[in-house]
Amino acid sequence: MSGPVPTVTALQDIYTQQALADQTVRWNKLLDKFQALYGGPAQFVSRSPGRVNIIGEHIDYSLYSVLPMGMTPDVILAVSTDLEPSQDGTYKIKIANVDNERFPTHEFDVSYSEVEIDATIHEWTNYFKSGLRGALQLLRKKYGADFKPKSMQVLMDGTVPAGGGLSSSAAFVSASALAVMIANGERDVDKKALTEVAIVSERAVGVNSGGMDQSASVFSERGSALLVSFTPSLSARPVYFPKTNPELCFMVAQSFITSNKQETGPIHYNLRVVECSMAAAYLNAKLCPKGTELPKDAGPLGVSIRGFHQNYFKDTQKSMPEQLTELIELTKSTLTQEQGYTIEEVASGIGISVDDVKARFMSSFPVRGEYFKLRQRALHVFTEALRVLKFLSLLEDPAQAPDSEHTIEYNGKLGTLMNETQDSCRDLYECSCPEIDELCKIAREAGSYGSRLTGAGWGGCSVHLVPANKIEDIKKALLEKYYSKRRLNETDLEEAIVVSRPMNGSAVFQLTVGKI
Repeated sequence: MSGPVPTVTALQDIYTQQALADQTVRWNKLLDKFQALYGGPAQFVSRSPGRVNIIGEHIDYSLYSVLPMGMTPDVILAVSTDLEPSQDGTYKIKIANVDNERFPTHEFDVSYSEVEIDATIHEWTNYFKSGLRGALQLLRKKYGADFKPKSMQVLMDGTVPAGGGLSSSAAFVSASALAVMIANGERDVDKKALTEVAIVSERAVGVNSGGMDQSASVFSERGSALLVSFTPSLSARPVYFPKTNPELCFMVAQSFITSNKQETGPIHYNLRVVECSMAAAYLNAKLCPKGTELPKDAGPLGVSIRGFHQNYFKDTQKSMPEQLTELIELTKSTLTQEQGYTIEEVASGIGISVDDVKARFMSSFPVRGEYFKLRQRALHVFTEALRVLKFLSLLEDPAQAPDSEHTIEYNGKLGTLMNETQDSCRDLYECSCPEIDELCKIAREAGSYGSRLTGAGWGGCSVHLVPANKIEDIKKALLEKYYSKRRLNETDLEEAIVVSRPMNGSAVFQLTVGKI
C-alpha cells in the first residue's frame, strides 16, 4: 500500500458525499482567513485525519498488528512559502490557528542547524515543530547536510478533538511533516517514509508513540479498515468487512474526559511503554537460553515484547495463534506477582543493576512508579494480539464468513472480541476510566454488539460496533443516560457522537490562487 501521498484538486477526492457540504464551507473559511492574516493566498493545503482503532489497543508499540481506520475529523494546514527570513542563518515560521483564542499565533526564527523543542512545555506549536524536525532530517538525508529549508506561513484548522483518543497529535504531526516536505519542493512524498518520520517526530514532544496512529492517518483508504503491521517492517493493507444484515456501522462517542498523553505520560501512557519493555526483558531472561539478547527493533525504547516472542519461537512451526496462546500461559506461570515488581525486583529478574534498568528503560522519557505491573501488561499484549487475529479471521476466512441472510450471530462474534478488549483495557492494562465504562454499558444495553475505549484511554472516546437499524436508539440512550448529566454546550453535544465511515488518509490539495 505504499506509494506517494495523493495530490488532489477536488474535495470529493478526500471526503464522502455526506461530508462534502460542511467541508467546503470549512475549507473556504480557512483560505479566506489565510488571505486576511498573511496578505496573500495559500499555495497548498496538507491534510491528515484522525483515526479510530477498531481492535488492537496498546499493542502497536509492542510491534503487534492493529486494525484502525481513518475518519472524517482531520487536521488541515494552509501553507505559503512567500516569506523571507529576518536573520542570516535562519528561516522563518509563522503559524496560526483558526481558533486563535485557545491556540495563540507564533512566529519563530529557526536556525538552519537545529529545530529546538522543549517537551517539558505543553505548547501547541511543538507538534508542528516535531513534524518540521522530522521532515528536515529526511530532506537532509536526501539532499545533504547543507540543505536550507524555506520559510513558511501556516494556518491550521483541526476538527479532531484534543485528548479525545482519536489521535489529534498524530494527525497534526503527520500533516505538519507533509506540509514541510511539499513546501520544500518534494512532489512525490512516499507514504511509508512520511509515516516513519511522523512516528519518530511525535516522540520529540514526549510521547512514546507506537506507530498505529500515524500509519492510520497516512495510509487509510475510504471504505476499508487498515491492518497495520510492524514486523519485519512497517506495512499496511486494506481490510474489508463482509456484507451483513443488519448492516454494521461504527459509532464513536466522546466521554469528555480529556487525557493528554504528553501531560499524563509519566503515570499513564509512557509508564505502560516502560512496563511492556521491562516485561519483554524479564521474560527473555527467564525463558530464553542464557545469554540471549533482546533484538534491537522499532519499539519506542529499542526493544519490545515482540522481540522476546521472536527469540522464544525462533525455529517454531507453530501458527501465530498457537504461539500467542502458549505465551499467555507462560506469562501467567513466570510473572506471578499480581501486586507488581519493584525496580530492584525487575533488575534482579533481568540480571542487571538498578542503574542499568533506569538507563535502559527510564531515561528516555519521564515515568513515575513504585511497582511495575509486568504480568498484567504482558497478558494484555498477548491476549489482545490474539484477539486481533481472531477478528481478522472472522473478516477474511471464507470458512467463518456469514452464510445466511441474517448475520446477527456473526455480528455478535465481532462485538464479543471488542467487549473482551474493553475488559482487558480496564482490568489488565488499567487504561479505562469510569466514564468510558459507563458509555460502554449504556451502548451495549441499547443494542451495541461491542463497545470499548479507543485510543490511549484514561478518558477520550469509545467505539461501538452497532447495527444500522439501532443507531438512533443507541444515540438516544447515550444522550439521556450519559450526556444529559454533563454540562455540555451545543457544539459539544453536536460532536459527542459520530457515526463513522472509513475515510482516506493524508493528502495534498494544490490550490489555484488560494482557492479550492
